[in-house]
Amino acid sequence: MIRFASWYFLLFLLVIPVLAYLKFLKKKDFSISYSNIKLIENTFEERTVRDKTIFILRMLAIAFLIVGFSRPQKGLITKEQTTRGIDIMLCLDTSTSMRALDFKPKNRFDSAKEAAMEFVKLRKNDNIGVVVFSGLAFTQCPLTTDHEALLQFLDKTEIGMTQLDGTAIGTAIMTSIARLKEGHGKSKIIVLLTDGRNNMGEIDPITAAKAAQSLDIKIYTIGAGAPGKALYPVEHPIFGLQYVYLPEELDETTLRQIAQITEGRYFRVKNRSEMLEAYKEIDKLEKTEIKKYEFREYNELFRYFVFFGLILYTLEFFLSRTLLKRIP
Repeated sequence: MIRFASWYFLLFLLVIPVLAYLKFLKKKDFSISYSNIKLIENTFEERTVRDKTIFILRMLAIAFLIVGFSRPQKGLITKEQTTRGIDIMLCLDTSTSMRALDFKPKNRFDSAKEAAMEFVKLRKNDNIGVVVFSGLAFTQCPLTTDHEALLQFLDKTEIGMTQLDGTAIGTAIMTSIARLKEGHGKSKIIVLLTDGRNNMGEIDPITAAKAAQSLDIKIYTIGAGAPGKALYPVEHPIFGLQYVYLPEELDETTLRQIAQITEGRYFRVKNRSEMLEAYKEIDKLEKTEIKKYEFREYNELFRYFVFFGLILYTLEFFLSRTLLKRIP
């Protein structure tokens, strides 16, 4: 991108074609007495070539100097993006009840994991970590902006990985809080997904929610499971894989309270599509602040034009007084 900081100097370029017209194109009526026409013709041609050469060099020198005085600049645009990311802990229930098959074609846990991975792909500028829980809770992945590594950790999560069955919601929240305290995001949130009620751990979910509230941590809770009984696979010691119906264990009252205390929101999801939609809604509610700045830098080019203009002027001055010197 080229611009001229003092563009009005370019108007002087209009003088050059005027001078050319006055010197060469305007007809001149004159008479001369001569005795040898061939001598006059040769002399006239030589003078014409000489005059044109000197004139062209002089006009080019003037043109370069004029362009130099108009300060040509080559522009360089640089863009800088500033982001203020959010610290997010994804808290996933890995208890055996998540094997329920009411989220066809997958079970509850696989649907939840798929939705969480899609959520991560939407949050390109955030620090995200993963806590898994059942009867115990532990950090599967600490807060990170390396989302490729995070997705690999998420993909490796599986039912029963904590080695103790049950549902310790309060413990899961406190584990997530401990990780979020290490972050530096402009805001901090927990996305907790479960299909049960708190029946393990020493910390009550409401107490944990109040601890999150004191640290300005917002909790979004997601209750997974279709209403009523759900088909559940069990391994029979004699007959092998069997399917039985298990009653609904979801404690919606507590999940709503957790969300209300921390100014979050509760979502009830009854199938795979609602699961995906819940995470998309959370993505819309928690937008990362992105500020874009644009800078323009210009390199001054006038020195090159002035330099060539002076070179041409020096050449014209030298030739007009030596090789192309006009002899009266």
